[in-house]
Amino acid sequence: MTNIKKVCELAGVSTATVSRTLKTPDLVTAKTREKVMKAVQEAGYRPNWLATSVKTGRANTIVVLVPNLVNPFFMRIIGGIEQAAQERGYTVLLCDTQGDSVRENAYASMVLTNRADGLIQLDHSFPFSANDAQLAESIPMVSVCERIQTEKKYPVVALDNYAAGRALAHHLVNYGHSRIAAIVGQIHSQIYKERLKGLKSVLQEEGISFDDSLIVGGSYSIETGIDSARQLLALDTPPTAMLCFNDDIAIGAMHEIHKQGLRVPDDISVVGFDNIKVSAFMNPPLTTIDQPAYDMGKKALDMLLNVIEGKSLIRNIEMLPFTLEERQSSGPVKR
Repeated sequence: MTNIKKVCELAGVSTATVSRTLKTPDLVTAKTREKVMKAVQEAGYRPNWLATSVKTGRANTIVVLVPNLVNPFFMRIIGGIEQAAQERGYTVLLCDTQGDSVRENAYASMVLTNRADGLIQLDHSFPFSANDAQLAESIPMVSVCERIQTEKKYPVVALDNYAAGRALAHHLVNYGHSRIAAIVGQIHSQIYKERLKGLKSVLQEEGISFDDSLIVGGSYSIETGIDSARQLLALDTPPTAMLCFNDDIAIGAMHEIHKQGLRVPDDISVVGFDNIKVSAFMNPPLTTIDQPAYDMGKKALDMLLNVIEGKSLIRNIEMLPFTLEERQSSGPVKR
């Protein structure tokens, strides 16, 4: 097997620099990192992470709890986690919980038995069972998108969902919409509260009353979008716009609108959230909030490893920016 000295010769750097690049790439310059990684590839070098784990007492493995692995937004986050983990010499165990607390508890317990060093949670639930809760107090854990519902404030990488909800609301109000429905995801999550609060705040500022009967949904699925759109279109006074809490919901809503012989956005506007890849290729292309999912994943992994390594975090909450991608699924209210 090629040893580290060959990498040093090819890259023209010291053994310490190669080691630092592989273990803590943030501590070297981008130019050095690129040079070392190119040399690693050319030399076919494979670090002995097993020896390192024996020396440090760590498994060099992290658990990622995902509520739904087929969700394309989550897959973008996972891509960022995987990339950052690979750069730092860690293995990622993906665990698809399907929102099942028993499965979630079982996967989370891997950290308690030293089969993993830390955990990234992509849902809002506290993943440990009641029996393990006290033991879990010292477990390194970071959440992405959602804040974990517990008294302890775990580090989180998130979006300003209140501001994003306001951005979508302003977008629709500026097109003359006043009867706006919200097709929501999980109603017990912080995301639900913040996005809905953002929508309502804009309507209040504009002197537009909000009808709570226009809040429908309850999960982040295409089926939720279909069922909710059908429910809304059956009202005596249907909404002129549907603000969907993710793109899957929006895709389902558009499908049902078209099925009923209506047009988007001529008859009703639809906006989404996440900017999954397919949203730009819908008919019409979907107006949506773009979340930097890949960067969120990388940031979460970096924060988790800092916690594992006992380093102080600059901040406990990392808010990443969003952009409103205006496409053809939203337009002026029909007069």
